[in-house]
Amino acid sequence: MSSTQEPSASKNIIVSGGAQGIGRALGRYFLEAGHRVFIFDIQEEELEYTATKHLESFHKDGKVGYAVCDLRSVDEIRSKVDQAAQFFGGQIDVLVNNGGIASPHWKDNKTMEDKETYDQWTAYLETNLTAPFAMSQACIPFMRHRESESHNSQGAHKHVAGPCIIHVGSFRAHQSDPNQEGYAASKAGQLGLMQAMSVSLGPLGIRTNLVAPGRIKVGHESKEGDENGDTWEDQNTEKDIDDHTTNRAGRPKDIADACLYLINAGFVNGVDITVDGGALRKKAA
Repeated sequence: MSSTQEPSASKNIIVSGGAQGIGRALGRYFLEAGHRVFIFDIQEEELEYTATKHLESFHKDGKVGYAVCDLRSVDEIRSKVDQAAQFFGGQIDVLVNNGGIASPHWKDNKTMEDKETYDQWTAYLETNLTAPFAMSQACIPFMRHRESESHNSQGAHKHVAGPCIIHVGSFRAHQSDPNQEGYAASKAGQLGLMQAMSVSLGPLGIRTNLVAPGRIKVGHESKEGDENGDTWEDQNTEKDIDDHTTNRAGRPKDIADACLYLINAGFVNGVDITVDGGALRKKAA
């Protein structure tokens, strides 16, 4: 009996914020799954290390490209997306909007009462919400579903997932801690952006979904972490066991697994997947 599962073809994937943390792990797991990856990040030294040293074997095989990109500059985003498309031969299959301000609290222990937080508010919105919109907009011309891939010689639809956009949000969109207004609001905005894009881009054959991480331990996913021999296991604490129904904190691989599922889930569109180890449910209980 023949298998009904479709093979996972190699795809061209852009990952923003891919020099360290969750983004670095996403790039690695995508490459290990047989895809090609182009990484954006604003941290030049960390980016070059990740692309040419951490992912050295893939880089030598021409499967990894990279470019420094300021996500608060729309002109730079458009220019670097063009560069990535050229690296991929004109076709972008997947965009993962992972880049953003990861620190959820206002700097220097500020609160919403402090007028100085307004500039931080603007930075959160521009980096975590406007940048995913601009990145997606720049990628659309290179992502339109190719008709030759969606139909066979008889004109019938093939069972292919097609291109997709994945926003990396946060469980803080649903449940904020104190003094996280900028972070929580920008991540909640991503939910609305994702839903609207899933409807608007559907006719172009582009699916849009969102993965919302909880507490993911990422200290080992960096140049410093590599040099120190840091591991994910070393970062878990008793509090992580108490806070999660899964009895552990999250791994970057947990987010990569969700993204890899969405890349190949051709009937999934407009969905947000929370990957938090049950933390929200445990807190509510």
